[in-house]
Amino acid sequence: MDSKREKDQDADHEKITAVLLKSRTGEFDLESILFLKLRNLGIHDLGCTGECINLERLDLSGNNITNLAPLASLRLLSVLNLSNNRVSNLEPLRTCDILQNLNVAGNIISSIENLHCLVSLRKLENIRLKDNTYNYTNPVCRNSSYRAVVLEMFPNIKVLDGERVVGRGSDLYQLCKDIDDTIKDVLHECRLLNNRATHVISQTERSMSLKKQPKQYAI
Repeated sequence: MDSKREKDQDADHEKITAVLLKSRTGEFDLESILFLKLRNLGIHDLGCTGECINLERLDLSGNNITNLAPLASLRLLSVLNLSNNRVSNLEPLRTCDILQNLNVAGNIISSIENLHCLVSLRKLENIRLKDNTYNYTNPVCRNSSYRAVVLEMFPNIKVLDGERVVGRGSDLYQLCKDIDDTIKDVLHECRLLNNRATHVISQTERSMSLKKQPKQYAI
């Protein structure tokens, strides 16, 4: 009897339902859910997840998810963990405008083209496509130029595959850019001061030259 009950519970978890969400979070209203962790439940259907429109952090790692369509309505999502699933298409995430942290290590993303849909996400600064700790990866990571291309595609990225980025988009790059801008401003001010000084000196020399000229008296 207990075995049958466990199987029924496992079957319920294959699809995300309102009952599952409410029992996991203690919230009566799906729109009140801000954080959600549904790890290792055998989920393959995201069901009504899209109704949690105020969701900010979502952990769906270790499931059997392939279709991300219900996530398209999660406009306030900032952290998403989809590691160790069966995802190949990230297109629905295009509308997650303020997504900052995305973990899709351990899926079946096959090419760089599959990442183009994320380029418009200006706040995205942490992307993980492989995780050596758990031996998670994606077919796209086999490309020898994978890292360089990803960094070029996402200039604001600060962390790629758990490693801090040194260069474009990194704190070091931003610091150097700020210093460079400051130096340019200082040089501009120096040029203005130099021009003013040159003008004053010229005016002074001209005045002194006029004073040294002998006075002319009429006869």
